[in-house]
Amino acid sequence: APVELGYAGPAVAAGRVFVCDYVRTTGEITNNAGGRDQLAGSERVLCFDAQTGKRLWKHEYDRPYKISYASGPRCTPTVDGARVYTLGAEGDLLCLQTDTGALLWKKNFEQEYGAATPHWGHSAHPLVDEKHIYCVVGGQGSVAVAFDKLTGAEVWRALSARNAGYCPPTMIEHQGIRQLVIWHPESINGLNPDNGQLLWSVPLAPNYDMSVAAPRQQNHFLFASGIGNVGALIDLNK
Repeated sequence: APVELGYAGPAVAAGRVFVCDYVRTTGEITNNAGGRDQLAGSERVLCFDAQTGKRLWKHEYDRPYKISYASGPRCTPTVDGARVYTLGAEGDLLCLQTDTGALLWKKNFEQEYGAATPHWGHSAHPLVDEKHIYCVVGGQGSVAVAFDKLTGAEVWRALSARNAGYCPPTMIEHQGIRQLVIWHPESINGLNPDNGQLLWSVPLAPNYDMSVAAPRQQNHFLFASGIGNVGALIDLNK
């Protein structure tokens, strides 16, 4: 099945394939890590039958780009039962019906939080967990934001940094307590997932604000590593 530009991987669930792409209408895409391409076009969410490849529905919206490597959205859709969640490269968070593609709610991080799009686009996959969807957004006091996954209503916001970075929210559990780990370009942080309360914070600043890879937990240790020989092994017991 043909798709257009994009870095987002497909998600397969309940006999359907979901993928995001970008239809460029004007502008040139350059291989330039230091500069932003300016494009006009639209982002799409596509749904295919997993057996036949037939396209079942399409949700499309106008989205100019001003990012480096502007060849489409970065984040794989997240399917949660009757809903699928997508995050576009310029910070468009959507909740759609999996059956029909009908829009249930949406957010735009720049318009609603004053969050400048990271140089290489929004790349931190949202995390759907229990009643919430957790996002790395950006802006003052809103690097991490929890939304009600059914309504899109904000539940809490937390943390400030010069840039939101690219690292997806990660849920861990230690000594029976769940923690939401947020690594932005200045520090790695453990938050209470219910209210956003800061539990701990460790400075960890990769080069070029490139906090990217999700931290990994093993027993009572948490490991994070980024570009520029930057890494940390954190003892959660301490």
